[in-house]
Amino acid sequence: MKTLDLFVVELKSQTNDTIKTEGGLELYVDTKFNEFEHRVTEGPVVCAPLKYNTGVEEGDTLYFHHHVVLNEGQTLTGEDNHYIVRFNPDYTHGNQAIAYKSKKDGKIRPMAGWTLLEAAEEEEKKQSELIEVVVLEKDLPRRGVVSFDTPWLEEIGVKKGDVVGFRKNADYRITIDDKEYFRTRIEDLFYVEEEVHND
Repeated sequence: MKTLDLFVVELKSQTNDTIKTEGGLELYVDTKFNEFEHRVTEGPVVCAPLKYNTGVEEGDTLYFHHHVVLNEGQTLTGEDNHYIVRFNPDYTHGNQAIAYKSKKDGKIRPMAGWTLLEAAEEEEKKQSELIEVVVLEKDLPRRGVVSFDTPWLEEIGVKKGDVVGFRKNADYRITIDDKEYFRTRIEDLFYVEEEVHND
């Protein structure tokens, strides 16, 4: 099978409904109360789009947007466990493929238009020396550290290790190789923090 502009991944399930304890015991998780957090967002590539030179090969692991499995997902006709992942290198909103891990070298590479960020350390502001302020709702993250160099970041002068600010509610998390990242579209980045030099 060959696809023109889509990825196809093979998934055993649409949700991660088991967890393992440190002792190795596997427990079932009822995902109906928080299905969003438990959606599967990775799978082995069955085929990559012929139309684009993505570098992705059959058997590589593709990390994708959680909408791929939303509402039963978009399965390939006749293949219940094969799911379609949209790809468009020119328009990030039409690109559900976020990153991939090569089976050859084990390297993770973000896909067109996507940026993977690690959480930036936030300074805790002390409200008062006398009164303890209890914060019931934490502010959502608005900045992160760029984890991977990409050509589209290089075009705007951003590199790995830079601290960038991003649009409110663009803090969607994705786990890759047991590490949590923010997956952010390049158009959701607002600024790069400049280093302060004390001369």
